[in-house]
Amino acid sequence: MAHILIAGGGIGGLATAVSLARRGHRATVLERNDAFAEIGAGIQLGPNAFHALDRLGVGEAVRERAVFIDQLRFMDGTTDALVAAMPLTSAYRRRFGNPYAVVHRGDLHQPLLAACRADARVDLVAGAAVERYTQEAGRVTVHTADGRRFHGEVLVAADGIRSAVRRQMLGDGEPRVSGHTIYRSVIPIDKVPEELRWNAVTLWAGPGWHFVHYIIAGGEYLNLAATRDDGAREAVTGRPAPREHVLGRFPGLSRTPRRLLELGEGWREWVLCDRDPAEVWTDGRVVLLGDAAHPMLQYAAQGACQALEDAVVLGDLLQDGTGDDVVQLLEKFNAVRRERTGRTQLVAREMGTRLYHPAGEAARARNAMLGSLSAQEMYDKVAWLHGARDFVRAGSGTAPASRG
Repeated sequence: MAHILIAGGGIGGLATAVSLARRGHRATVLERNDAFAEIGAGIQLGPNAFHALDRLGVGEAVRERAVFIDQLRFMDGTTDALVAAMPLTSAYRRRFGNPYAVVHRGDLHQPLLAACRADARVDLVAGAAVERYTQEAGRVTVHTADGRRFHGEVLVAADGIRSAVRRQMLGDGEPRVSGHTIYRSVIPIDKVPEELRWNAVTLWAGPGWHFVHYIIAGGEYLNLAATRDDGAREAVTGRPAPREHVLGRFPGLSRTPRRLLELGEGWREWVLCDRDPAEVWTDGRVVLLGDAAHPMLQYAAQGACQALEDAVVLGDLLQDGTGDDVVQLLEKFNAVRRERTGRTQLVAREMGTRLYHPAGEAARARNAMLGSLSAQEMYDKVAWLHGARDFVRAGSGTAPASRG
């Protein structure tokens, strides 16, 4: 069995370590920060994510803190009107084999971290920022910012959208700045009026903006995420944003979403970035995974889900690969995952323009289109994504995705 180095101790990196260790490999996870911790707020998990989590042996631990929601609701944020709702209860769960849920990012990260700590085949090394790699026959060497070297037979780069490994491998520059700024806040649920504590992921759409909220952390908090299509040109990551600034960014917001937005406190802002789909994720014994390979906007709610799928597929493909064939197996991983993940990247972009931010006649046409769909038709549109169980073959077909 192989010794595999993993750059990055986030959701994708830890899931990969769990997947590989379950196949008998030794994994060393190199995390740039001084501790293994997941920052951020809420995250949505489709059935495909739970299929992957179950394969990794942590599905039940994630379910313990998850909130299993009843609907995805699309609202007109200028009128308070319901445009469409996709039920996520019995019929949805029967069709896709698992629920749709929302969690705090830490409630996904912690079970994966616990699984790594419980497995003697996984070594966790904090404070090890991967800067570059070198290769020689049968071996990869990782060089960290503090001058250390780590040796293994494979390097998996799960070091995020600004991956140092990707920069060396592909040299494709900085991520694409989307021009969208997102403001995030998490507030205790006891500050939310009871009539607004909906068991749904609710999206309010307006001209050039949208606002999403849902309950997380086992029902203890409300996650707020408000996005403005403002043409931002520089990447921003987690910068504090004054409450008055956030409230002034969403003109025309109708009464109910305005009540919810006004509850927010401790706002932080990000300028969203992604990349174009890449054909090549490998260089010999080095492979990209998760956001390092296919970073996507959050509009399809699939970034973490696709990283979890990646981890399962890579573990399956490397089950028996330890020698010279590992290069071909990494290339196969690239080949079987790039279509599905690339499609998801492009669909996420399209959702941000066609569904969430239109104005005037385009918004009215969108509302009419979404409002005409039955629950079954909504399920058909997301089946390629939510219904995937065999992640190697998933992604075939051409129907566009839509989430009501």
